[in-house]
Amino acid sequence: MANSSNFAYYILFLFLSSILFALQVNSTSRHVLNNHKGFKVSLKHVDSGGNFTKFERLQRAMERGKSRLQRLSLVGNFATLSSKDDSNVKSTIHAGNGEFLMEISIGSPSESYNAIMDTGSDLIWTQCKPCKECFDQSTPIFDPSKSSTFENISCSNKLCEALPTSSCGDSNCEYMYTYGDYSSSEGFLAKDTFTFGKVSIPNVAFGCGNDNEGSGFSQGAGLVGLGRGPLSLVSQLHMSKFSYCLTSINDEADSKSSTLLMGSIAHDDDKNIITTPLVKNPTQPSFYYLSLQGISVGDTQLPIKKSTFSLNQDGTGGMIIDSGTTITYLEESAFTLLKKEFSSQVNLPVDDSSSAGLDICFKLPSDTNTIQVPKLVFHFEGADMDFPADNYMIADSRMGIACLAMGSSSGMSILGNVQQQNMMVIHDLDKETLSFVPTQCDKL
Repeated sequence: MANSSNFAYYILFLFLSSILFALQVNSTSRHVLNNHKGFKVSLKHVDSGGNFTKFERLQRAMERGKSRLQRLSLVGNFATLSSKDDSNVKSTIHAGNGEFLMEISIGSPSESYNAIMDTGSDLIWTQCKPCKECFDQSTPIFDPSKSSTFENISCSNKLCEALPTSSCGDSNCEYMYTYGDYSSSEGFLAKDTFTFGKVSIPNVAFGCGNDNEGSGFSQGAGLVGLGRGPLSLVSQLHMSKFSYCLTSINDEADSKSSTLLMGSIAHDDDKNIITTPLVKNPTQPSFYYLSLQGISVGDTQLPIKKSTFSLNQDGTGGMIIDSGTTITYLEESAFTLLKKEFSSQVNLPVDDSSSAGLDICFKLPSDTNTIQVPKLVFHFEGADMDFPADNYMIADSRMGIACLAMGSSSGMSILGNVQQQNMMVIHDLDKETLSFVPTQCDKL
């Protein structure tokens, strides 16, 4: 009897040990990133390798930027409309699109693809087989059946509940994202291992889109949302900090890549750092809003009304910082004042040909590509952003013009990526701040 009893205890010990081991393994996989400082991802401009002049790159980017501005305006209008009459709203409109691609890998074994980095939205998604309808992409479409770590997400999952528009089919969480240019992605929510460089992270939730329409994402094979909502990559990885550093549009070498830093490697200990609070908009929680309080041109502070850049109670107005919009767009009354003062301080004739597609350009002297331009300072709460001239004036001796890389908008203002170039832009989500550090981004 004693031997039989000892044997039973031994079997029970092995059984409990195996359970404990399994729990430890699962715990390790869940917290694999907690012991890691973060990771670095190279970013490639969507026009990289296209052999364009800098003005051609700017013009192409501006066309996309205008479309994005319209989408972002639609997002704001949607927030106002939905708060007034939910019965008129069929589905949420999202910003979508962007200017920079990041390479990521999904699954086990992993498949690589280029996704659009978007700080103006949350959902991570890619095209998945089998496709009802999929747009052309340069890399193979992700096949969930070939990944040993792929799992569907149930309708009861909190991330499913975080979707603005969802339904339940065959116990799977189904989503539909509609974008302002009538592009859309429809599919189901799933999770799998994502790999960024040498860092692999299990159980990242993403949209597996098998019905994707429109031309808004033809540059990449999906999108990685870096917004403030629960579905974004930033939120899912529980990283309190991320930053990016964008190379100059003036760089002739298309091979120069920008950089995204996730986690604590997004350092903020530089002595030249300036910091301003992030503002929250309850009607648009994904966007990174800033408090812009005024603008100076040279020694002149523009007589802009204090309320011009304020966030209104209905969620309209305000200023966001956005990596996917090319030039800065200012509320129309403020831009009119900026344009007038800038013209008066630049000692060059105005070019009215509109060949560059920008609101204000100047004729360059035939013997130079360099001009004296007034300083431009944005006065954010707690931080004065003194822009380098290259971040707001684009000159081209072949075209004989130099243009102010800004435009006007109705309602929402946007700090675009030309104004952010060669700046380390640090988002600290614990402190609710945004910081800027002058940086030679192609040297990172």
